Amino acid sequence: MPQVEELISPQALAARVKELAAQIRRDYQGRSLLVVGVLKGAFVFTADLVRALDGLDVQVDFIAVSSYGAATETSGTVRILKDLDMPVEGRHVLLVEDILDTGLTLRYLLDYLSRQRPASLRVCVLLDKPSRRKVEVPVDYVGFAIPDRFIVGYGIDWAEQYRHLPYVGALREEEGADRE
Repeated sequence: MPQVEELISPQALAARVKELAAQIRRDYQGRSLLVVGVLKGAFVFTADLVRALDGLDVQVDFIAVSSYGAATETSGTVRILKDLDMPVEGRHVLLVEDILDTGLTLRYLLDYLSRQRPASLRVCVLLDKPSRRKVEVPVDYVGFAIPDRFIVGYGIDWAEQYRHLPYVGALREEEGADRE
């Protein structure tokens, strides 16, 4: 198993989630919000964020997409593996993603959700790798900007491993391949 170097501590994650939630509460005060988490990588972040949105009328749904298959480098082709269970039309939607990297997956999801005519559509990402961007996408809430490293932990995996780590880490350079 590759070794992991801690980049963002559990304490820093918890503090930033609270800060993001405070911003989101201010922005959606008095409105109902549908939080859409992108599986599998954003499930831990989505859960923590939703718990921190106390005082808001919040519903949660999930969508699963694939752009990697078994590879560690994105194919550029996005497929929906699990669609939403709730309607989006006329709702205020917050799309929650683990990593904004090339922007291809997020662009696909924004286009897909926009076609369903939400009242509003905003994006919250835990991690942003700006150096890898191929497509610019609007992001309203960003947890952390990170270097171009292969990230694991806090719900994010390498070969379905490491999701359970309570921190965000990077596979050691000599062992990890770039994925995002």
